[in-house]
Amino acid sequence: MQRYILTVSCPDQPGIVHALSGGITEAKGNIVESAQFSDPGTGTFTIRVLLETPQADVESLRDELSLRLARFDPVLSLRPEQQRRRVLLMVSKFDHCLIDLLYRWRLGELPVDIPLIVSNHPDLAPVAQSYGIPFVHLPVTRDTKPEAEAELLRLVAQHRVDFVVLARYMQVLSDDLCRKLSGRVINIHHSFLPGFKGAKPYHQAHDRGVKLIGATAHFVTADLDEGPIIEQDVVRVGHRHTAPELVAIGRDVERVVLARAVRLHAEDRVVLTGSRTVVFS
Repeated sequence: MQRYILTVSCPDQPGIVHALSGGITEAKGNIVESAQFSDPGTGTFTIRVLLETPQADVESLRDELSLRLARFDPVLSLRPEQQRRRVLLMVSKFDHCLIDLLYRWRLGELPVDIPLIVSNHPDLAPVAQSYGIPFVHLPVTRDTKPEAEAELLRLVAQHRVDFVVLARYMQVLSDDLCRKLSGRVINIHHSFLPGFKGAKPYHQAHDRGVKLIGATAHFVTADLDEGPIIEQDVVRVGHRHTAPELVAIGRDVERVVLARAVRLHAEDRVVLTGSRTVVFS
């Protein structure tokens, strides 16, 4: 038996689950796990199904299920469960998120393949080398940004990358690149935004006496740090914490939240519905 992960998103209406179940039955399939959600705000129905079937041809199975659901105008994704998502990691000089992701990947906690690490600085090349992952130094300046982004797109295509993770990559992606990689780039930022912008946000937060340190992982859009949210978390802090202590706490939250978001997306548990996400935990 072959196992597949199926996600479907379409306008909500009667008969979707019946039609899908019928298509799986026709393929001699069995539903192992299923989760669904109807969003009254957008009128969108989403479902994630783990199924098993003797059908070994993923393209044929995708065509059969798409035909069954055609009248619902679905957005449908289907992949073999053992086919891991290919992830390109991007980083600048801060290494905490990168090292955490690589550590979890080496332990087998992140079901992804990492063909490449790209950075606008050479500093973290030794980290990539220690994990046996190719490292590409791709400098970015105001004048070279178009050429650098064109090279990034070439690398994405060459390495058959499914999605990109900005593991504290400190460059703003152009609107054009955001459109071309829409729904395929995950970023992490501290949850002080937009309250504390610019340099040293944790020091700004310390000066204002914040009581919560947090982080948000989201899809990248042309609206800076305002894309659909995938995962968030917070930690309570107090007046006794120094600014450097807030920075350290913030690093911890950032890497945990980003790792959760990468795992969820890698397992096809995140479905975009307009400006929001449905996340099947």
